[in-house]
Amino acid sequence: MRYLSTVFLLVIIILWSSCRKDFESGPSMGNLQFSTDTLFLDTIFTNIGSSTYSFKVYNRTDDDFTIPTIALERGEVSNYRLNVDGIPGKTFDNIQVLAKDSIFIFVETTADITDQTTDAEFLYTDRIVFDQGGIPQHVDLVTLIQDAIFLFPSRDAMTGEVETLLLGLDENNEEIREEGFFLNDDQLNFTNEKPYVIYGYAAIPGEKTLTIDAGSRIHFHAGSGIIAADNSTLLVNGDVSTDPEQMENEVIFEGDRLEPGFSNIPGQWGTIWLTPGSTGHRINHATIKNATVGVLINSNVSGTEPTLKITNTQIYNSSNVGLLARASNVQGENLVINNAGQVSLNCSFGGTYNFNHCTFANYTNIGTGFRELPTVLIDNNLVISPTEVLVADLAAANFTNCIIYGNQELELLFSKVDGADFNYNFKNCLIRFNDFSDSFADNPLYDFTNTDLFENSIRNEDPGFKSPFRNMLNIDENSAANSRAFISESTVDILGIPRNTTNPDIGAYESAPFE
Repeated sequence: MRYLSTVFLLVIIILWSSCRKDFESGPSMGNLQFSTDTLFLDTIFTNIGSSTYSFKVYNRTDDDFTIPTIALERGEVSNYRLNVDGIPGKTFDNIQVLAKDSIFIFVETTADITDQTTDAEFLYTDRIVFDQGGIPQHVDLVTLIQDAIFLFPSRDAMTGEVETLLLGLDENNEEIREEGFFLNDDQLNFTNEKPYVIYGYAAIPGEKTLTIDAGSRIHFHAGSGIIAADNSTLLVNGDVSTDPEQMENEVIFEGDRLEPGFSNIPGQWGTIWLTPGSTGHRINHATIKNATVGVLINSNVSGTEPTLKITNTQIYNSSNVGLLARASNVQGENLVINNAGQVSLNCSFGGTYNFNHCTFANYTNIGTGFRELPTVLIDNNLVISPTEVLVADLAAANFTNCIIYGNQELELLFSKVDGADFNYNFKNCLIRFNDFSDSFADNPLYDFTNTDLFENSIRNEDPGFKSPFRNMLNIDENSAANSRAFISESTVDILGIPRNTTNPDIGAYESAPFE
């Protein structure tokens, strides 16, 4: 009897299954719903592909149905590309959507501005049309495309090898090369007429100067940057605009992904590398963001004049170091560095450094958000191997009217090795150094009562930055840095605002009420 019951149950299941109509459904009749009626693909450069965007198509009815057609209105000539239900293309037929279910449609684009207009930027539009033969519905697609000047290494037509630059020799005396190229004479003046997009490292030839005009925008592809070769010079001539209607005149260095999701992603490009022997560098009114190392300068100590003067400049979101200076001569004023994966400022392997009215901070949330190193690291040594350490004289590391702060307790660290000079001085600086465990209590390097090392400096008082995780390091009248600076020759702050002539503020910003 049990056997007969089992057979009967199986027969019922088979008969029921044979009556199902899983793949039989009528056409949609204008009853589609969408997660958006207009899909905005953020700004891209001409001939550079966009990110992939998506939206959902809903069947909110109680019946399965089939969308007869899904197609781009421009057809096969459209610069948009679709992926529907896992299938790439520009036209699709009979796409089934089950009752109370939905499907994803993915969209991306690559466009050439010269095919459309001679303007520097334009809107490229199309639409996705659903059920063209019945009751059509659509979703609009909109993309802003910018024209740009593209600089990139050449490629050998026979071998396909990309042009490289010789950077030096490794420990095995083998060449170190990086994809890159030397700029031609007619490429040594970057203007603000169009953005520049650089692939690989653009090198300034020896005895030449790269001049970058105010308002220029420099974008780097992944693994790219600028290299100043021996006896070459980089001049960044940004300016501050006092006219709110005028386009900003600062120079911006950043990656080539323009979508908002990439606006604060560290490590999108390499570095601005000022190599040994290069000289006379000036960076004024610039923003350097989302690099691996914002600025790298090494082994440049010849002469009494600074090899690099960096003023009124911001360096943000470096995946490793904001400013890495090795055995160099650097002068900084109204310099702001924030949010680096390792160190915001590293004065390394000796050298001469003078900073006035600068703000060095680190509130990074890269990775886990935990840093092993402080905001500012000063050392006179370079570790070559586990058994070899080189030392060099730290002739001077002078910090005047500077803020050194962050979201950790110890934001200043010295690494001194005997056998070389180690000279430093902090005057009217606000420093975060909470040595709760007294690990440095007997270390003379951190004797904050020694006025030869720390004069009129303030410890562990909150500067009250406006929004440091968003790189807003302005201060207001309630800041601990307010009216406590030494009067120096710096008469305006990073924004061009006049400093108080009798009681200026510590840091790169003069205090002002927050909006």
